Amino acid sequence: MNRPTFHRPAFSPVVLTMGDPAGIGPEIIAKAFRERPGLLGQIVVAGDVDILRRAARLVEAGSAPLMVAEIADLADLAAVPPGCMAVVQACRLARSVEFGHVSAHAGRAAADCIEWAARAALEGRARAVVTAPIHKEALAAAGVEHPGHTELLQALSATHLGVAVSALPVRMMLSCPGLSTVLVSIHVSLRQALDAVTTEQVLQTIRITHAHFQRSGLAQPRIAVAGLNPHAGEGGLFGLEDRDVIAPAIERARQDGMDASGPHAPDTVFMRARQGGFDVVVAMYHDQGLIPVKLLGLDDGVNTTLGLPFVRTSPDHGTAFDIAGTGRASASSLLAAIDAALATAVTS
Repeated sequence: MNRPTFHRPAFSPVVLTMGDPAGIGPEIIAKAFRERPGLLGQIVVAGDVDILRRAARLVEAGSAPLMVAEIADLADLAAVPPGCMAVVQACRLARSVEFGHVSAHAGRAAADCIEWAARAALEGRARAVVTAPIHKEALAAAGVEHPGHTELLQALSATHLGVAVSALPVRMMLSCPGLSTVLVSIHVSLRQALDAVTTEQVLQTIRITHAHFQRSGLAQPRIAVAGLNPHAGEGGLFGLEDRDVIAPAIERARQDGMDASGPHAPDTVFMRARQGGFDVVVAMYHDQGLIPVKLLGLDDGVNTTLGLPFVRTSPDHGTAFDIAGTGRASASSLLAAIDAALATAVTS
């Protein structure tokens, strides 16, 4: 389906969710603003004011602490003093949060912030959403039926648009310098991921990928489709899926005018893309696509959700409970996600 066009105000900020308050999300947010204070006038954090103040103190590193200003609405950002982090109280924490521990109340707070940010974007009040890391166990403990950001944002968007979730297909794209990969399936078991490799699912992924890159200014993106089996099945010797399921999807995409090729041997296609042979790789399942991206660029990797009616990006790492609260976490991937959101929102 076509994405609806939102009539936004002349200036609308990016909304940045705080993530799981027991993880590194709040501190990398504070660190990102420390490193790039020019972002403060463009971004509002959807989170808990006290948690963000704790994070600001954590990363002050001997200098004056980053000031946190609570605002009631995105429109109030213009009145925030220079050098202050603007925070909307988007959740309520019934009790304190301990670093590095899974808890239902932290999961609920993270989900509430995501829902607040999604509403702002869907209503046209925010130009993009950037999400800090959440913990899937905490979400589940809080009773959230969706396993992660992608599925939750898809469901919220479908409800807002008044359509079934199946009518708003989305895909996860992970990118680092030199490599982008889009996944046919996301957070399911490997057994379920194999069942998700159908001609229609692969074709839909190619179409969503093509549309995203066109909106980003690339008229004819070169889309490499990875095979499922070793050597892309070797003509049927190592499985029939590549020949009988994936290849027909590629042929239909080519008939529709898309520059799609494959199925390519999955053990070399990512290398070929990084060398400049392709603009993006469509991978058949989660780990097939994410392992090369995270190996090459965990520090500055970006997760982008394709198919939503608004721009959404995030860092490509998790909550890092093992170092949460130490101030050691890097903000590089979050800053890359913010930059990607700002750039994509301009062209969308």
